[in-house]
Amino acid sequence: MEKRTTLEYYVLDVFSNKSYKGNPLSVVFTDGDLELEVYQNISKEFGYSETSFVYYSAQQKALNVRSFTPTGIEIDGAGHNLLGSVCGALLKKIPIFKEQNQNNCFVIMKNSPIPLTVSFDPVTQYPVVQMHQKQAVIKQEIPTYKIAVALGLKIEDLDVNAFVPTIVKTEVAHTMVPIKNSQILNDCVPDNKLLIEISKEYKSEGFYCFALSDENQDHVVEARFFNPIIGINEDPATGTAAGPLIGFLTQKKFTKPNTEYKILQGVKLNQPSLIEVMNRENDILVGGSSIITMRGELYL
Repeated sequence: MEKRTTLEYYVLDVFSNKSYKGNPLSVVFTDGDLELEVYQNISKEFGYSETSFVYYSAQQKALNVRSFTPTGIEIDGAGHNLLGSVCGALLKKIPIFKEQNQNNCFVIMKNSPIPLTVSFDPVTQYPVVQMHQKQAVIKQEIPTYKIAVALGLKIEDLDVNAFVPTIVKTEVAHTMVPIKNSQILNDCVPDNKLLIEISKEYKSEGFYCFALSDENQDHVVEARFFNPIIGINEDPATGTAAGPLIGFLTQKKFTKPNTEYKILQGVKLNQPSLIEVMNRENDILVGGSSIITMRGELYL
C-alpha cells in the first residue's frame, strides 16, 4: 500500500465546557500551508459550519489559522473558528505564545494578527480565550418589513421600539435583528432564499436575531444566527456576530461599557452556547472556553 500523509485533528465543542453542546469545530494540525483544494475537500468532508487548519510559524512567531466552510469559502474574523483553534493548540500543548510578549499575544489569521488574552479555568484547567475584536461600526438600517418576511414573522414580532434591524461590523458585517421575546425567536423559520437576497442587496453576511432577557437571567440576550449566503443555515455560537451585538447594545445605551455580559445561543439546536462579551474603549472582547470531544487522523 502507498504511504499517505497523515494529519492529526481534534473536534472541539466551542463556547461550551460540555461535549456535544456549543459549536462543533474540527481543527486540523498541519506542517504549513496546504493546497486550496485540500482545505476545501477536508472541510466538505467534516461538514461542520467551519473547519480550521493550524500550524505554528517560526518565521511569524505565531500560530497560523485558516478556516473554511463546507462550501469552500475561506473566512476570517475572530469567531468560534479562531477560539477553537487556539484552545485546540493549547490543549495539544503547542507553545504558541513562547516567542511573544506575554502582554501582547496574538495569532495570525489570513495574514492579519488578531490579539488575544488567555487564562485558564481554575477548576477544569481548560483555556479560556478572549479575542480582541475591533470597535463596532454601525452601518445602515434595513427596513423591518423585509427582515420580518424573510424570517416568517410579522412586523410586530420584531421589537422595533428600542432597536431596528441594523448592519453592524467589528470583523464581519452582520445584521442585528431585534425580536420581541425568546419564544418568537425560537419559533421563527427563516426563508434562506430571501435572507440571501437581503445579504446581497445590503452587502452584509449573516442575521443575528436576538431577544432581550429578563433581569434575573445570567445572559443579557438569547440569540440565533442565520448565514445562508456562506452556507450556514443556523449556527449554534457565533463570535463574529456576538462582538457587533454587544457594540450595538452599548452604543444604544442598553448595556454598559467595561462590563462582562453573556449571550446565550444555540438553544433551538440543542447546542446551548455561552459567549462572554465586553465592550471596552478601544476594542470588544469575545470569549469562552472549548472542550475536545473527538480526536483522530485524516489521510491526504
